[in-house]
Amino acid sequence: MIRRRLSHQLELASLFAVLLTISIVLCSSAARAANDAEITVKVDQPGAKISPSLYGLMTEEINYSYDGGLYAELIHNRAFKDDDSKPLHWSLVKSDGAEGKIDLDSADPVNTTALTKSLRLDVSKVGDGGRVGVANEGYWGIPVKPNTTYHASFYAKGKDDFKGPLTVDIESNNSTVNASATVPQITSDWKQYDVTLKTGDGPESSKNRFVISAAAPGTVWFSLVSLFPPTFNDRPNGNRIDIMNLLKEMHPAFLRFPGGNYVEGNDFANRYNWKITVGPLDQRPGHLSPWNYRSSDGMGLLEFLNWCEDLHMQPVMAVFAGFCLRGTYVATGDQLKPFVQDALDEIEYVTGDASTTWGAKRAADGHPQPFMLNYVEIGNEDNLGGGAKTYEERFAAFYDAIKAKYPQLQIIATMPVHDRKADVLDDHYYRSAKQMEHMTHLYDPDHHPRNGPKIFVGEWATREGSPTPNMNAALGDSAWMTGLERNADLVLIASYAPLFVNVSDLTPRTGSMQWATDLIGYNALSSYGSPSYYAQVMFSQNRGDTVLPVEIAATAQPDYAPPEPHGRIGVATWNTDSEYKNIKVTDGDKVLYQSDFSKGADDWRPARGTWNVDDGAYHQSAISENCRSVAGDRDWTDYTLTLQARKNSGREGFLILVHATDGNNYVWWNIGGWNNKSTALEAIEDGVSTDISPHAPVTVDQDRWYDIRMEVKGRNIKCYLDDKLVSEGTQTPATPPPALFATASRDDASGEVILKMVNVSAEPCSAKLNFQGAKNVAPQAQLITLSGEPGDVNSVENPTKVAPQKSTLDNAAASFTHDFPAHSVSVLRLKTQ
Repeated sequence: MIRRRLSHQLELASLFAVLLTISIVLCSSAARAANDAEITVKVDQPGAKISPSLYGLMTEEINYSYDGGLYAELIHNRAFKDDDSKPLHWSLVKSDGAEGKIDLDSADPVNTTALTKSLRLDVSKVGDGGRVGVANEGYWGIPVKPNTTYHASFYAKGKDDFKGPLTVDIESNNSTVNASATVPQITSDWKQYDVTLKTGDGPESSKNRFVISAAAPGTVWFSLVSLFPPTFNDRPNGNRIDIMNLLKEMHPAFLRFPGGNYVEGNDFANRYNWKITVGPLDQRPGHLSPWNYRSSDGMGLLEFLNWCEDLHMQPVMAVFAGFCLRGTYVATGDQLKPFVQDALDEIEYVTGDASTTWGAKRAADGHPQPFMLNYVEIGNEDNLGGGAKTYEERFAAFYDAIKAKYPQLQIIATMPVHDRKADVLDDHYYRSAKQMEHMTHLYDPDHHPRNGPKIFVGEWATREGSPTPNMNAALGDSAWMTGLERNADLVLIASYAPLFVNVSDLTPRTGSMQWATDLIGYNALSSYGSPSYYAQVMFSQNRGDTVLPVEIAATAQPDYAPPEPHGRIGVATWNTDSEYKNIKVTDGDKVLYQSDFSKGADDWRPARGTWNVDDGAYHQSAISENCRSVAGDRDWTDYTLTLQARKNSGREGFLILVHATDGNNYVWWNIGGWNNKSTALEAIEDGVSTDISPHAPVTVDQDRWYDIRMEVKGRNIKCYLDDKLVSEGTQTPATPPPALFATASRDDASGEVILKMVNVSAEPCSAKLNFQGAKNVAPQAQLITLSGEPGDVNSVENPTKVAPQKSTLDNAAASFTHDFPAHSVSVLRLKTQ
């Protein structure tokens, strides 16, 4: 998963322009403020079969999704490898008058392949009834629930002066013991010890820690310390019950694993190397995830497959394809062959019987029976970060080898390829709600050919709301899903991303969340589904088998008067370190704004990036995407903006903003954009980026000051670089997306017609529903409704503020009227013949 740059989406710009002019009588569209509409479901004209695998799950290690999330392990940094210099998340505990210390130790490890570090506890003084020990804080707390059995294990050895005993506790942060067990004696050689801890009738709490302590002086070492609560289906090394139950309600048909960026890793050493994720935990070294924390690899390949088995999903497995996030890649030819073989071995581990080398390894790991596998994806997002230039050849090498041995497998490409015909193409979209609403026709036959590969929308989400989506995001998601269902002849499978977020600590970069807007939230103790989660549940549980065409005609359409362009000015960078000075805004002879960075930059509003004043210039130093800062008056209309800009390092040049009203609406002049290959004006409206000037072959040199001038008059913008006119464009207002979206299907087993309606408008819609060709419609129909204010969110404290409500209609017929609430997603199931 990588943030997509809207300004790079040239392939979508022309499509958006078409979509904005679609007639309201086309399938699944209506007026923006639809007070009344007529909706016709053509029951007598069944269309394509809907893939039974359409809705599934996409997962990767981000936002503490596995460690600290679904994977039920409660000990943080259990193998003491999260930091080379100190035992992160561990602390010394001691009673009054006792003395001791803890340190990392690598002198005599459990093994030299995985458990290469240990935690040394030196107890120098302890009185009667006292203790000295080590405590782990867990993932933002150790959850304690009443009358619950926990399983703890650890490797330990004692120096000759220490034989035990050791006390193992789950205790509150003020040392009140919730559960306790004793290891009566330890040896001077490494040995694994297991204990069971049972809590009493006390209240639920996450303000607890896990403690192993000694009551006598001496030295003891610990490694691979583990604590598990009860797990789903009682699987050893298994998953959290509450989160698995949320997933179960989604009726997922597949699991795309192991990622995401997790497949590639930042470099080869930290790629997803599946062979070191199988077997006993003490043989798994773990690795650094792409999101700057360490993965224990307790969630290994077999655990992914067990997850599939537990929820009756089929695996959609991505294999490492020789490309890493920081731009390194394996050359094709002989250098790539070992990675191709790794992929073949991985498929054999999944599908081979016990007579095969890797099938026997899987059987030895505890699962004798092979798993079903239909889809294998080659890499992840290879169109980004430089992977595109070698993907064609890399894909061909994997494709040929896999098809030769496993011709039945469907091979998924992460970007278009030409030398081989991919069976499926993986598309990813992260957009605003309005963008998703605009894009509902993306896969319609008028806009997407049917002679290429089938489509897997492997990652998609409406990115509104944090840490989990709000109701407006659920509306955008639902509108988008109507388009996926309607185009079932092309779209085979789809999965929202990211799936999980730990909401315990939302501190940027260092906390438990690295990516905002995630489907399911949780802390150490509890979990909840977002409004978008419930929309997914509604669509997946009511998928249907056959598409039924839908037409929506609005009988009321308000006039739309686009506002005149206006807004603040701003400066920005994209993966570039740049600085700006002498910024001035004038309207004729009137000075509207003039920078004086000698007094700081308090009048500027940064949004992302690292902004500072250096030597009289406004400096953005982070090599990151979409680092913006704005200043001025939101009501400014016509003005001239002048400034100077210099690039210090990075991939691109400068981004200069005008008409900036908010983070999703502005115009910027992209100077030296597209990896410093060209320059153009872009209008961003509701997050949708559209070029409004031709591209000029103008690039930016490093360590040189440029004079920039932008003349803004109405919708026309002229842009000068060193007094030369480079770009000129007109900001044409976009038509709002429609207010109503729909899809319909038939459940072949029950004969039910399923209508899904999305009303994104602030007004309720009174709709006449026609079920053309339906006979003997039963008067009772089942209705599920999800509604709320656009900004409504669910949370740990209020997990069902927005949740589906079920009811029964008594007036269903071949034609009847129903009122759909404002800001709502509705599923209507009718019995027909």
